Amino acid sequence: MRKQNESSVVEFILLGFSNFPEVQEQMFGAFLVIYLVTLMGNAVIIAVIFLDQNLRLPMYLFLQNLSVVEVSFSTTIMPEMLVVLSTDKATISFAGCFAQMYFILLFGGTECFLLGAMAYDRYAAIYHPLTYPVIMDRRVFVKLVMFSWLSGFIMTTLQTTWVFSFPFCGPNEINHISCETPAVLELVCADIFLFEIYAFTGTILIILVPFLLILLSYIRILFAILKMPSTTGRQKAFSTCASHVTSVTLFYGTASMTYLQPKSRYSPDTKKLMSLAYSLLTPLLNPLIYSLRNNEMKRALMKLWQRNVALHTV
Repeated sequence: MRKQNESSVVEFILLGFSNFPEVQEQMFGAFLVIYLVTLMGNAVIIAVIFLDQNLRLPMYLFLQNLSVVEVSFSTTIMPEMLVVLSTDKATISFAGCFAQMYFILLFGGTECFLLGAMAYDRYAAIYHPLTYPVIMDRRVFVKLVMFSWLSGFIMTTLQTTWVFSFPFCGPNEINHISCETPAVLELVCADIFLFEIYAFTGTILIILVPFLLILLSYIRILFAILKMPSTTGRQKAFSTCASHVTSVTLFYGTASMTYLQPKSRYSPDTKKLMSLAYSLLTPLLNPLIYSLRNNEMKRALMKLWQRNVALHTV
């Protein structure tokens, strides 16, 4: 009995896409390119906002924080995934799996709250344009960013510690691309009923509550935009919000399908594809979405490019 109550697993095997060995080499190449582009795109956004004084506004500072989260989130998953795709039997230590789960939850949870804060920022800018500098001053901005990171940290620490307090008696094969909570829980040899109640409640707080706040903000924004007398003003407001709505839809849609249904009817391969959507596509697309749809960002990028060209031609 004592042996059954203790973990006998010291490492895990990540199966990844081992069911499709004929395409793993092509997937490795594609994912490597996507990862490098993700790093470069988000790094450019971080640098441009840091270097351009005109972008030191809450809207762009939120975006800068989001890019930091995206780089960190992608780096937590992608290098290990590339190792899985390049080897026949990819193992990850018990501590390594703990760390990967911890940072996946930390950066994912922080992104949820950041997207909510960004929606509130857009609501304040469009619905209360005259008092926006007072509503969203530097103090409020710092509080929202700190709340996003701190909330993610608290819930992540509790959840990851609880998951790895359970015994793992074998098997040790994780049928997923990373050590995400639902996949790891399938290997636990103990009653996890109480944890599932907590995890479901926590997921609602992290995913659904910010999403409902975002939805409420955009309903109010929509009414405010429709009341604008100027067609140009309406188009500019819609353009500003469209980028954020696209990110929210992609991230929340796939994340909720994974974490709100830990014992879902989806097949393991379907779950892997859904996980790729928010761990690979969202960090890749966010720089393109925000930079190409925003005139200020395009202007700052062009200004930085011209400055670099001028330095190299001197």
